[in-house]
Amino acid sequence: MERCRSSTAMAGCWRWPRRGRWGMAAVCGHGSSSGVDGAVRVIHDPSELPVYGRRAVAIGVFDGVHRGHQEILNALVAEARRHEGVSVVLTFDPHPETILRPQTAPPILTPLSEKAALMGELGVDRLIALPFDAEVAAMPAASFFREMVVARVKAGALFVGFNFRFGAGGDGTVAELAKWGQAAGIEVRVFPPIRRGRKVVSSSAVREALASGRIGEVERLLGRRHALVGSVVPGRGRGRALGFPTANLDLGPHAALPAPGIYIVDCQGPQGEGRGLLYVGHRPTFERGPVSVEAHLLDYEGQLYGQVLRVELLARLRGDRAFAGPERLRRQIQADVARARAWRPEGPGHLRRNCRSGYNPEVMR
Repeated sequence: MERCRSSTAMAGCWRWPRRGRWGMAAVCGHGSSSGVDGAVRVIHDPSELPVYGRRAVAIGVFDGVHRGHQEILNALVAEARRHEGVSVVLTFDPHPETILRPQTAPPILTPLSEKAALMGELGVDRLIALPFDAEVAAMPAASFFREMVVARVKAGALFVGFNFRFGAGGDGTVAELAKWGQAAGIEVRVFPPIRRGRKVVSSSAVREALASGRIGEVERLLGRRHALVGSVVPGRGRGRALGFPTANLDLGPHAALPAPGIYIVDCQGPQGEGRGLLYVGHRPTFERGPVSVEAHLLDYEGQLYGQVLRVELLARLRGDRAFAGPERLRRQIQADVARARAWRPEGPGHLRRNCRSGYNPEVMR
């Protein structure tokens, strides 16, 4: 059934899929190991790679899959297709810093499912999510190249960023990689940094902009909207008591969060997609507790517990603050909902997740 038959660009209109067209594999890449709906096939052992064709391989964490990563991945896919081979990304799961330096590890921009979906849209054939553990962390750079890159992955060409480091303690450099690659007959391409204005595009720059609530800058660095992906879990029912029920999202322990406040979002789930509001904060009007991430889906009625939502950030409305009681907060939420319904992109087009859309986010701000 459909609540509204007009385009989802009409704010507050929640579109239902026809005949179960969407599962989470189509919406946000979950279940991507099956390779459905354009998502890259995720494997955990190089022995699962196809036996045919020359393998073009990119190595890195690729957190955020930002514009710099996309430059590498587009060249990777083009190289594989030119030789009728296979494009492979070798990444690490979990993020190496969560194992090596857990107290100072950076928050994660893209969980594995979202990373796989984004890479699939760019045309990558296989994503090796190599389990990062103490054994891998202790492997010297030369051993990693010889045993993993040459013997197991059997790379025909390698693609890495300018700041790529590998091996125990990060002792392997791109200069050594190029030297060893030449000796092994493997072409090694090292990509320079990409700049947006004076800023180098990096995962760190995206995290900093996100943590400051600068959504327009996040879009420019990523080349698309940023999305949070999480499972819906029970909450305290504060939103429902105010007349605005929310889906409480569990994003995992290491997720990168936007600055506390209220955001206009597009929500995507198994039932469809539609406009919403996202709250990130400590609920100071009631009691200051741990950070809560909650989505209010405009005009949606239904049960969402246990389901996965993908929430794309469109704009930041305001910061988080304490109100003089629930009624004042309720009136403010009413105003926020009205602004969410009225919100439109300032430029032509509608920026979506697809890295290949060719959309220029500069026109948004």
